Amino acid sequence: MATEQTVLITGGSSGIGYELARCFARDNHKIVLVAHFEGKLNDAAQRLRSEFPTVQFIAIPCDLSVPGSPQRVFEETQHRSLEIDILVNNAGFGEHGFFVQTDLRKELELIQLNIASLTHLTKLYLPYMLNRNSGKILNVASEAAFMPIPLLSVYAASKAYVLSFSEALQNELKDTGVKLSVLCPAATDTNFFRVAGAENTRVAQGDLDSPVDVAKAAYEGLMKGEARILPTAKAKMHVAQGNLMPDAMLAAQMRKQMEPADK
Repeated sequence: MATEQTVLITGGSSGIGYELARCFARDNHKIVLVAHFEGKLNDAAQRLRSEFPTVQFIAIPCDLSVPGSPQRVFEETQHRSLEIDILVNNAGFGEHGFFVQTDLRKELELIQLNIASLTHLTKLYLPYMLNRNSGKILNVASEAAFMPIPLLSVYAASKAYVLSFSEALQNELKDTGVKLSVLCPAATDTNFFRVAGAENTRVAQGDLDSPVDVAKAAYEGLMKGEARILPTAKAKMHVAQGNLMPDAMLAAQMRKQMEPADK
C-alpha cells in the first residue's frame, strides 16, 4: 500500500483513536484528526507532531453528536482539498445506568454520534472512494455488539447497529477496490468508563485491554483487509462466548459486570 495517503480519524484526541493516529503516522500517512473539544484536540495534535515531525496532522474540532456536523467536517476537508483515502469512524461514548433513570439527552446524543454520524460520514466519503476504486473504512464497534448489556443498554444497541451496518456494506463492496473492516474490542483502558459514569463497575475495575495493543491490531487488520477485527485474546473469547450462550444468560452475566464493584 502506498504511503502518504490521507486518513480521517474521528475521536482522534485520545484512547484508541489517538493510538491509531500513531500507527498511521509511523507509515507516513497524512492524518486528519476530528474530535469534540478543541483544546484537547490541539494538544493531541501537538504531541503527535512532536513525536512524528515529518508527518502532517490536521485538527478539525467538531462535535459529532450534533445533527449535521458530519457535513461540516466533509465541507472542511473539501475546502482544504483533502482527498480522504481512509476513513476511521472511531468516535463514540456510552451512558451507564438503568434506562428508566439515565439522561435522555445524553442517550440521544450517543445515538447521533455512534450511529447517525458514523453512517453520515460513510455516506459522504464512500462515493469518492468508489469513484477512485480504492479506499479503506474502519468502523469501531465493540464486543458489546454481540450481546445485550443491562445498565449500558443504548450503547450496546448502538454498537450492534455498527456491526450489522458494516457487515452489510462489506457484502455490497465485495467486488470493488474499497475495503471495510469493523473493529470489535473488549473493554479497553480509555476515558470510556469515566464519560459513561461507569468508573466503579466491576468491568472497569477489571483487567482492561491496552489501547496501544487494540490500535496496533486494528491497524494491521485494516491494512490486511480483514472484515472483522477482534484485537485481543479477551475480545476473541468474549465474542465466542456471546455466540454460544443464550441472550438471557448473557444479559444476566453482563449485568453483574456493569454493577458496582463493591456490590
